[in-house]
Amino acid sequence: MEINKIYNENCIDTMARMPDNFIDLTVTSPPYDDLREYKGYSFPFEEIAKELYRVTKKGGVVVWVVADQTKNFSESGTSFKQALEFMATGWNLFDTMIWKKLNYMPGQKERYADEFEYMFVFSKGKPKTFNPIKIKCVTAGQSQKWAERPHESKVWKKNGSEHRNTLDYKIKGNVWEYATGRGGSTSDLIAFEHPAVFPEKLVADHITSWTNEGDLVYDPFMGSGTTAKMAHLLKRNWIGSDISDEYVRIAEKRIEQYLLQTSLF
Repeated sequence: MEINKIYNENCIDTMARMPDNFIDLTVTSPPYDDLREYKGYSFPFEEIAKELYRVTKKGGVVVWVVADQTKNFSESGTSFKQALEFMATGWNLFDTMIWKKLNYMPGQKERYADEFEYMFVFSKGKPKTFNPIKIKCVTAGQSQKWAERPHESKVWKKNGSEHRNTLDYKIKGNVWEYATGRGGSTSDLIAFEHPAVFPEKLVADHITSWTNEGDLVYDPFMGSGTTAKMAHLLKRNWIGSDISDEYVRIAEKRIEQYLLQTSLF
């Protein structure tokens, strides 16, 4: 099938034309609960989870971003239900990550404001690629007392105790923070014609973490085109699906300038 293209159709139909073990990474956020108006489309979640497993390569990853609706003073639990269904399909729940909104919207008076969403990282076996994002250690180079794993860095005896130098960098934690809205999620104004826009940095960080250049990234709910844009800029191939004619037009118009600026493959 043709790659670097958005298919205006149900993602089940797109995946039906994919061979087994085809995709390296999926990054997406489905239209969960009633939090998103998605042109009246109700998606067959269980079938999507199974098809994603079939078309994903061994060691491939799905990043599934989801939150819960609160109704009658109770969260729906949709996020956890979907995570358990993925696992029942054969996926490993490799990591339960969170993305925190730096500029979240004020909430209701009866409860704390929602400021995060889950990023479930599912893997087909052990992830075949991991390019960890690292951050500088606050105590880089300082002498610290360590009780175990002295082989990881320089160790010496000081006052009868084991010490070592703190590493300069460490792997980032699994709570990621991003700004949202105009100038936060993206500077592409056309993207906000879609009701739910991914932060570009969120998508870029996952693409960098779980793939290498030339790998194939899929988004079954392409929406405003963020996954396509970031995959292209990071020199990955991509495929998208979206059932909405309107959203496909938005995404294609948004990414057109970037596709014209650089020819990567």
